[in-house]
Amino acid sequence: MGDGTLPERQSGTQVLVEVSGCSESDAHAVFETLRDFFPSDRGAADVPHAASDTQPTIWAGTFDVRGGPGSAAPRRLTAPVTVDVQGGYHAVDQLRDTLSAAFAVEILGTAAGDQENEVQLRLRTG
Repeated sequence: MGDGTLPERQSGTQVLVEVSGCSESDAHAVFETLRDFFPSDRGAADVPHAASDTQPTIWAGTFDVRGGPGSAAPRRLTAPVTVDVQGGYHAVDQLRDTLSAAFAVEILGTAAGDQENEVQLRLRTG
């Protein structure tokens, strides 16, 4: 589904995803899992690459979860991955449910706003 284009912004359906604290291949596994179910501004050919050998890298993408959560197959990670997600409450829940099908998901923290929710997750191989 993820072809690098997003439909016009729909209120409450887009989630910003930031992946950090991991290898390029683990970041790719997270984005690939989400792209299998949700349109994204990250195309399939947009493979994460570290910007620096000495500084931490944060990879970001926006996903439109309008279609609802998917039933992703389990995926392997080489190490735990930190993922920050931000969007409408329902949209964040849908995205987290999709990640939970592919990985073991631990909620590290939340910051609730009036219209949006920000959640920090730790993903591990399930």
